[in-house]
This record gives sequence, structure tokens and C-alpha cells, in this order.
Amino acid sequence: MSRTQCCAVPLPALGKLRGVITWRNGTVSGTRREWPGAVELDVSVDGTPVQALAYPALTGFPRAGDRVLLNTTALDLGLGTGGYALVVAIPDRLPPDPAPGGHLVKARYTPLQATVAGADEQGSPHHAILRDADDIGGMPVVVADLHSALAAVLAGVFDEAERTGGAGDETGDEQSHRPRVVYVMQDGGALPAWFSRTCAALKEAGWLVATVTTGQAFGGDLETVTVHTGLLAARHVLAADIAVVAQGPGNLGTGTRWGYSGVAAGEAVNAVAALGGRAVACLRLSEADPRERHQGISHHSLTAYGRVALARADVVVSGLPGRFGAEVSAGAAALAARHAIITVPVDGLEAALRGSPAPLSTMGRGLTEDLAYFLAAAAAGRHASRLLRAAQEPNGAG
Repeated sequence: MSRTQCCAVPLPALGKLRGVITWRNGTVSGTRREWPGAVELDVSVDGTPVQALAYPALTGFPRAGDRVLLNTTALDLGLGTGGYALVVAIPDRLPPDPAPGGHLVKARYTPLQATVAGADEQGSPHHAILRDADDIGGMPVVVADLHSALAAVLAGVFDEAERTGGAGDETGDEQSHRPRVVYVMQDGGALPAWFSRTCAALKEAGWLVATVTTGQAFGGDLETVTVHTGLLAARHVLAADIAVVAQGPGNLGTGTRWGYSGVAAGEAVNAVAALGGRAVACLRLSEADPRERHQGISHHSLTAYGRVALARADVVVSGLPGRFGAEVSAGAAALAARHAIITVPVDGLEAALRGSPAPLSTMGRGLTEDLAYFLAAAAAGRHASRLLRAAQEPNGAG
């Protein structure tokens, strides 16, 4: 096909966007549940009950009887992770003006752009630290392409730490040997970190120290402009021992090689390397996904780590038994020219995963339905924990 022919596809007229937002008015009938930063509601829309989600920091807290303006686009499309009507405003009871402070604008130039206080902005109490920070000191950073890997990665981190007694003090305190883990959230999925019930559960259980929201994402314990300053804040402000980088829930994919938000996992590997960290690449595996391109090692992992990641990472291959394990090992060999392939045994990891304080689910499949996926993430966490221990031992590598 010639250059002229490839550009000859008819384009819609500029300025005539279609299918952008579906608006509805609704009336709140009650609250279903709450977690930090979010509230799930029952709302009546023209007599039809729907589930809605509100972020009180943006809209104020809805109460029964309130008229709410809704964005029902995701609900109308039947989306899974994002299948809520979203509360845009409580028109008859607007929230008070926020206290002044913060100059980072997230979700910029959208009707709900939010101004937050960035850890890396001038005027921040952390600005002096982050202004000259340029290195994360060999910190292990697990990179994953799906938010659903987060809890499983942490299960592997803490299982390994508990097996070895960790690197903490000798007080016998259960928390003393637990590595401090910080989640650095990319903006490829949900923008509000409040959407993640996983983060709320992990933080409540003491598994997660904090979340840093980067790019256009917002609502974390710290806000930063880029993944780079997010990693620096994790290390130098939050004293992280290990970081996990992944997009928020609700990824975007098109069934094409490059049209997938998780491709940013490769860019995260580059950021870790640029800052002197130790990138640990978590492979996306599945023995249950009906889509051929995601069976074994997902084509997304092969693209992100094989094409996008230009820096070297430890690619963790979970030591799975049988034919499937052999297929995974053979598939990972395609990444060996660029990365170190590290096989990590999975003994004990299924039990660790079952002890997760956050429910485990990926693409609608739980631990039993897609065990290989979660074992792969837990194995990456186990390897990160081992790297941390090795670095903290006398004469350990940084």
C-alpha cells in the first residue's frame, strides 16, 4: 500500500465528536458502601435503579434525596471494572470551596480538572528533597501492566520476608521485618486512586505504606508530575524499600499490539533504570484467558518488555510445573537478549495469595480460575524481596 493509499481512509469531520458522554439526572435513594475517597450509591434514573459512584472530594457527599448529575457512559457500554454511573455534581447542594493550596492540575482541561498539592512542586515541604533527587539507590521496583497484579505482588513480597525473617530489627514485632512498599500509580487506567478498593484494603492491612499518583492520575497520598518523581518521592519522602509501578484499575485495550495502556510498563522499566533502580518485570500470564493472544505469556508483556523497555530488567519467570510451565519458560526466552531471565520457585505462594487482604481478580477471574496469573505476580514480588535482602546484607549489592 502506498503512502497515499494508507492515508485515504475517510475521516469524520473535525469538531464532530460522537459518543463522548451520556448525561442523566438521578435521585439518590441510599448508600451501598464506602471506602476511603469513594462512596457507592443507589440512584434512581427515570424510575430505574442504577449503581453510581461518587468521589466526595470532587462533588461533596451525596445524601438520600439529593438530585445528582450523572455520567452514565460506562454503565451504558456495559463496562466491567468501570461499570458505574459516575456522579458529576450535586447541583442543588454544591460543596464549599476548597482551601487554597496546590498548583498541580490533574485531568487538565476537562470539566472536572482538579488542583492538587504536588510533592514535587514549589512550595511543597518535599520540594527541597525532590528538587535535586536523582537516584533511588538500587531500590527494587516491580513493574506490572495490570492493577490486578498489585495485591499478588505484595503477597509474594511479604511471604518471602516472613520466611527469611526480613531485614528489620530483632524486636519480634511482626511489622518490623516487613518491607515498606509504595505503589506508584500510572495514569493509563483509572485516574482517581480512590476508585481502587484494592489500595484501600492493602493500606488498611498495613501491606501498603502509600500510593503516589503520577501524570494525570490523582487522589494518592502523594501527587507527582511524572513516574520519575513518583519513584523519587516513594524512595526519599516515603522511605520505600520496594515500589510497585502499574496503571490504575480499568485498563484500555483495542486488541492491537500497540493500542493498549499497559504498554507504559516498558516505559516504567526505562524510568527505573534512569534513576538507578532495579527493575523487576512482572509477566502477565494466563492459562485460562480464552483469547489466544493472552494465553501463556500475554503479547502485551512481550511488547512492553521486548520492544518498549530499552533498559535491562530482571524478567521473572514463575517456576510453574508441567507443560504450561515449559511453554512459559520457552516464551520468555524471546526476552533474554535484552533482559535477565530469573526463574523463581512458587512453593508456598498459593497459600500466601489466599491470605491477601484484598480480593484477587483479573479480567473477572479469581485465584482459582487463573492461578498462573497471580503466581507470576507473586513470584515477581518474591524476587524483589530477595533483591532487597541481598542489598541489605553486609557487602550486599546495592
